[in-house]
Amino acid sequence: MPIPSKFDLPQGTLDLLILRVVALGPIHGYAIAQRIQMISKDALQIQQGSLYPALHRLENKKILVAEWRPTDTGRDAKFYRLTALGRTQLRTETESWERLTEVVAMILQNPLGEAP
Repeated sequence: MPIPSKFDLPQGTLDLLILRVVALGPIHGYAIAQRIQMISKDALQIQQGSLYPALHRLENKKILVAEWRPTDTGRDAKFYRLTALGRTQLRTETESWERLTEVVAMILQNPLGEAP
């Protein structure tokens, strides 16, 4: 069976990826999608129809704050940055994700799903 080159993100994962990228410094939406695609070596391509509703949701929850500024091309865009609540959310979600992946790995690595 061939290995898929692209992945569907589990529910809630997009928010975590957005927060991680925005934690690096103020960035506009298109650049967030590009950075995720670049870091994932093209395995993840975030569509505008998913990205912008997520950004608006995070902004409404006060996890992100945005301001309009010119981009490198001279066009105005909304630049997002983490709030204090956003930094806490990133830390919490990262810890949860790491724990979940540890647990899933334990189950997948256990032959026949036997109890240890």
